[in-house]
Amino acid sequence: MLAPNCADRKNAWQSVLLGDCIVVNDSTYSPKESWPFVNYLDTGNITENRVSEIRTIVNGKDKLPSRARRKVKSGDIVYSTVRPNQRHFGLVKVVPEYFLASTGFAVIRGKDDKAITDFIYWYLAQDHIVDQLQTIAEQTTSAYPSIKPNDIQCLELELPSLPEQRAIAHILGTLDDKIELNRRMNETLEEMARALFKSWFVDFDPVRAKMEGRWRRGQSLPGMPAELYDLFPDGMVSSELGEIPAGWEVSEIGREVDVVGGSTPSTKEPAFWEEGDTHWATPKDLSNLQNNILLGTERKITSAGLKKISSGLLPVGTVLMSSRAPVGYLAISQVPLAVNQGFIAMKCCKDISEGYTLFWCEENMDVIKANASGTTFAEISKKNFRPLSIIVPTSDVLRVFDDEVNPVMERVIANENESRSLVTLRDALLPRLISGKLQVTQRRKRRHD
Repeated sequence: MLAPNCADRKNAWQSVLLGDCIVVNDSTYSPKESWPFVNYLDTGNITENRVSEIRTIVNGKDKLPSRARRKVKSGDIVYSTVRPNQRHFGLVKVVPEYFLASTGFAVIRGKDDKAITDFIYWYLAQDHIVDQLQTIAEQTTSAYPSIKPNDIQCLELELPSLPEQRAIAHILGTLDDKIELNRRMNETLEEMARALFKSWFVDFDPVRAKMEGRWRRGQSLPGMPAELYDLFPDGMVSSELGEIPAGWEVSEIGREVDVVGGSTPSTKEPAFWEEGDTHWATPKDLSNLQNNILLGTERKITSAGLKKISSGLLPVGTVLMSSRAPVGYLAISQVPLAVNQGFIAMKCCKDISEGYTLFWCEENMDVIKANASGTTFAEISKKNFRPLSIIVPTSDVLRVFDDEVNPVMERVIANENESRSLVTLRDALLPRLISGKLQVTQRRKRRHD
């Protein structure tokens, strides 16, 4: 349970230097140990508890980076000493075999009799601590802003008892675990939808199964229920894209969706921005998305600003693709919005749905990028994008595809909305719990006669 601050309990917290209750960088790998391989974590491959990549390096075949030296135990904190504001830190909950982290990390562990490592992680993850370390980093004379392990050890904090540390870490960790579970679930859901698109509209599995006699009327195959049998043709025909199912057509993307761009109203005109209530997207809004769903934007414009954008207000379900720097960020908007000049926006107002359009863009990204041009950076123009070829199945097949995919995407949206609420709750609780302004109380167990 959570309870308002109790002065007596808060007074029991001890003022300490972080270095008095943690161990930093206590174990280093030597090449003389000759591990058969190394699972290596670089500083850019973890951000706020989310690991994006662990690289496997085979001894004798691959060159081990000179910075691959920090040994890490399960439950340790890795905290990048370079540009702390980029938040490349996290708890390594499960350590794979022969695991090393970059010397660009400080590897931190709580001393058993003084500190819970998870509590220390949440202390270090606070915005004001990250800002404090970033300020120190910017005062260094090195080539890039960086801190030393001693800068972390010299931080001061109020340290509660071990049971309270454990309870606080449990609350924050439980919220974070649910956020991570939603992220992984959404990855799986999107992959299911993506796999269905590829099976039906790239590999033409249902059609080929009928042609080869592997799918007969009244039978079901994986991903192909018996009731869908008559929807798919049983032959292929030649087209400019190669063989496609009989009865399907090759069209241009610009004929199947309404392709528009955007612009940026003058940022020097307050009337376009101050107290704006209309979402206005830039590619940056898509760059950090963990899935293809856009629920909001960093900036908003006013109605006066909206009038300066020729494409106007785009509806929910618009597929957004960044058209430059870089080409290829993708998302389906879940809010009405306007966009800047860095997008190709696709309004799906015909038979082709936003789901089909999104996955078509993913599957054809190499073709899209091949049609980009530019000297400073690649850019795909609307003129070059609109003629790109797209296969258009029959309306019945498209309808069934949407019936299969829409519930999956709705679950993704629901999970993402839940995660946003959990992030807000976690970030609101974090400073109050770590500071003792909000304390954890434990319910007494009821006595049973």
